[in-house]
Amino acid sequence: MFQVLAADSIKEEGLQPLLQQDGIHVHIGSVDSESIDIQKIDALLVRSATKVTSELLDRMPSLKIVGRAGVGVDNIDIAEATKRGIIIVNAPDGNTISTAEHTFAMMSALMRNIPQAHSTVKNGEWKRNQFIGNELYGKELGIIGLGRIGSELAKRARAFGMSVKVYDPFLTKERAEVLGVQLSSFDEVLAETDIISVHTPLTKETKGLLNEKTLSQTKKGVYLLNCARGGIIDEIALAHYIEKGHVAGAALDVFEVEPPGDHPLLKLDSVIATPHLGASTKEAQLNVATQVAREIRTYFENKPVANSINLPAMSKEIYEKIQPYHQLAKEMGKIVSECHNKGISELTATYSGTAAELETSFLTKALLAGFFENRIDVKVNEVNAIHIAKERGIMVGEKVTGNSFGYANTINVKASGDGETFTARGTYIDHYGPRIVSLDGFNIDFHPSGNLLYIQHMDRPGVIGHVGKVLGDHGVNIATMQVGRKEAGGEAIMVLSFDKPLPEEMIDKLKSLQDIVTINSIIL
Repeated sequence: MFQVLAADSIKEEGLQPLLQQDGIHVHIGSVDSESIDIQKIDALLVRSATKVTSELLDRMPSLKIVGRAGVGVDNIDIAEATKRGIIIVNAPDGNTISTAEHTFAMMSALMRNIPQAHSTVKNGEWKRNQFIGNELYGKELGIIGLGRIGSELAKRARAFGMSVKVYDPFLTKERAEVLGVQLSSFDEVLAETDIISVHTPLTKETKGLLNEKTLSQTKKGVYLLNCARGGIIDEIALAHYIEKGHVAGAALDVFEVEPPGDHPLLKLDSVIATPHLGASTKEAQLNVATQVAREIRTYFENKPVANSINLPAMSKEIYEKIQPYHQLAKEMGKIVSECHNKGISELTATYSGTAAELETSFLTKALLAGFFENRIDVKVNEVNAIHIAKERGIMVGEKVTGNSFGYANTINVKASGDGETFTARGTYIDHYGPRIVSLDGFNIDFHPSGNLLYIQHMDRPGVIGHVGKVLGDHGVNIATMQVGRKEAGGEAIMVLSFDKPLPEEMIDKLKSLQDIVTINSIIL
């Protein structure tokens, strides 16, 4: 009998996929309940109250899978669970509709001054002329990040007669047409839309995405919404632009620090806020419970789960063989994603030599996991990578070739979309480690790790020297440098590594140098 413990007051209604399954016994209670022998529990379902720590895992030697009824997994020691071969699953889309609806409600309330007007009526006042609002009809909505929630918001906005412009590096023109939105640049969304809503994960790229500089590029009178992650909008900068009248108002469900306390934004009449309620509906809570219950049942049936956020368990022998190539594939995915952050409709992996003798489908999924990391609002790993790619309209290809380009093995990656392609080739050398030996058709040789800078430039005398001088003048030491070119005087690349990530202002200085085409920061 497969033993399941449902903790944290998860309602029985959401546990029906397990309660109706023969061979599964569900205990409803706490990990500290004296009536439950947790040493025999195979699966644990939690929300946020139960902390799945190393100590708890020591007490649960039979545990095989943990289901988080929700998206966030901050209360679970994922690294320790993975080390023990315990799969972690969550419910990434169980609250999609809930959050999209909350965002739309916040947008409507913001445009019509509903919270402010409500407050005055409750105080016995009747100030109709003070709360003249704006219609949504005919307005242009800018969405930054068109994942699940952003897509649902776009549907609702179009139903209200709004036009929608979207900035998403992974959105292709074809998919934008299907969704009825206009694919735009980040600068276009800032300058041309009446309302901007952010729907990205909080990463090094998106932290402070709307800041002192970018907020100045927005249309005067713009409204801003953040029901995604606190920190995407620089809150101090936002308060400044509202006070000076450039930003007309903001609706916030999340803050960088929660609860926000005595926050300057909360003192502004044109700001409305809620206490992180995006997923707080009865339906969403039921949906996430049902989703993870189904995942547990799927695991019980010996089928692959769709929403695992860590590596599935495998034998030590297979793991040792595949691990070097797995790491190489994942790092190559990150590199391709950072170097070619444009719309992608197809990603193809081609294997040769000893790499082709392994379970290449697992390597392809690792490649996708690296490609999507820090780019979308859900955790991606080898289990759900294909599902995520399909959801995003990306076709995934896998090939094997006898041409190993003079190496014992190679992994070749080709990313295509909107008429552009980017390629990368890597190899693993015993006792030497992984190497990237080609980028976008340029021969090169570097170790994929650490803090890297990928620079495309024209092959002119002095370019490398100018780069070195700018870095040297600012006390930045270059750890390694590799260069590559196709022909003298044409396009060329250089890959530099540093002990620490370069600050944005330093990268901006390098971008301003003559003959520099593009610069991409890569942190592996």
